Amino acid sequence: MTDINGLNASTAIGHQAVKVAMAGELLRLSQAQPGLLKPGETAQAEVLTLRQTGSTFQLVLQVIQANGTQTQVQANASQPIAPGSQITVSQPQSNRLAVMVQQASASNVATLVQLDTSKVPVGTLLQGKVLTNQPLPQNPGQAASFRSLVSLLNTAQAGATLTIDSPRPLPVGSLLSALVQGDQSLRFMPLSGRQGQLNIAQQLLTQQGRQASLPGLLNALQQLASSASSDGELRSSANSLLASLPDARQLSDGRALAQALNNSGVFLEAKLLGGFSADMASDLKSQLLRLVAQASANAPSNPLTASATLAQALPAMARNALGMLDRVSPRTPSGAFPLPSRLLQAMEYESDLQQLLRLAAAAISRLQSHALSSLQQSGTLDNGNLQTTWQTEIPVRHGQDFIPLQMKLQREQTPEQQAERKRGRQDPLQALWRIDLAFDLAPLGPLQVQAQLSQGRLSGQLWAEREQTAQLIDKQLGELRGCLLARGLVVGDLECHAGIPPQGPHTRVEQRWVDETA
Repeated sequence: MTDINGLNASTAIGHQAVKVAMAGELLRLSQAQPGLLKPGETAQAEVLTLRQTGSTFQLVLQVIQANGTQTQVQANASQPIAPGSQITVSQPQSNRLAVMVQQASASNVATLVQLDTSKVPVGTLLQGKVLTNQPLPQNPGQAASFRSLVSLLNTAQAGATLTIDSPRPLPVGSLLSALVQGDQSLRFMPLSGRQGQLNIAQQLLTQQGRQASLPGLLNALQQLASSASSDGELRSSANSLLASLPDARQLSDGRALAQALNNSGVFLEAKLLGGFSADMASDLKSQLLRLVAQASANAPSNPLTASATLAQALPAMARNALGMLDRVSPRTPSGAFPLPSRLLQAMEYESDLQQLLRLAAAAISRLQSHALSSLQQSGTLDNGNLQTTWQTEIPVRHGQDFIPLQMKLQREQTPEQQAERKRGRQDPLQALWRIDLAFDLAPLGPLQVQAQLSQGRLSGQLWAEREQTAQLIDKQLGELRGCLLARGLVVGDLECHAGIPPQGPHTRVEQRWVDETA
């Protein structure tokens, strides 16, 4: 583990994009692709991922032919091409791709050579992962200089690639943190012992690209449960999972709601650590893992399913099962709530079990995204208060359909309240609680609820994307206030708005470190 204390206070960002100078140079394919492109035919290609190994660079390309056929290939290059770059290629040999001359100067359109301070103001703490590192040509008497491509992990520009010049090499794969000094200068922050939070941010960024909405899987399980031709053990697991899901009416009872939260998967790791095996059978994430194991054993062997043979580590399992699907997914801002709806399309020549496996792995990744978001938003705030976050998703039965109820609970405690809690004398209602809910209920449409409870006083805002729904809810707020008062709460402001909550900056735990072991 190495920090970068020795770097100058200001590190210049290159004024021009890295010139890959690949005009006509060949990209060597990791596996020969005979007939990928016909002689004289060209195709557009997008760089999905970039990885440096020694002096060579490994690329994953999405090749899009004129007829719309898309193929993902792996290739090696002598120079880096940033993720997101668009190039034109031809195929002179079965194991080579040639980059067209006219595309060489445009190959780094995806890299940032300066920062937009309207999106990342001066003082913003940037977090990133080093993708590449190369020494720059050095004239006699000049100090050594190095150029790196860094993938940003946070802020409004998360997912973009930044070109950085520095007087010392940045280890490939290292995680770094730097303060924005201007549109072309950064100041790296020293290692502070909080590198775990940055690891979470990095993992969350990739997990969110792999996830898919739960209803897609649940609908597939309904078909599996009703099919007499399906595997008996797999059908039994599907029936058990579906039967464990709560009905919408059950969630009006406090105990049933607590049980649904306990079984949502957000506490699976805590149950494993605590040895609470009795609670495992009905846990949603545990049931999904069991389903993936059974589907893996029964699905035909191919590159997609062979890699999904359940390593016991949850994130690794989800990565393997989904293969390269995450590399073509749009990025979701780190810590975003609620997670957007996303469905996986069936792949050509894919069996039902292979599709089921992909849907189950994507559902696990979605639950894992919620869990990582919980960790990311937990920690000590600037004012010394301790913030703890629990974010999860509960699929709720509504007739024959399933409605994903996304929920985020946050508890904020002062140092004094923390001390009282350790002594076992704290009243839970003395802490500040924030509750966020998001769901889409027909015919009302998408709804979000934001509520705050402190010292027994509740206030909240509701957001409905449909104007008619907002008007309907607004008329019912008086009745809602009466029900809350009857429960013994002091009720503050209750309002309903049309649209969605403003997506302003959120409180985040400050992170300052560099870690090359990630």
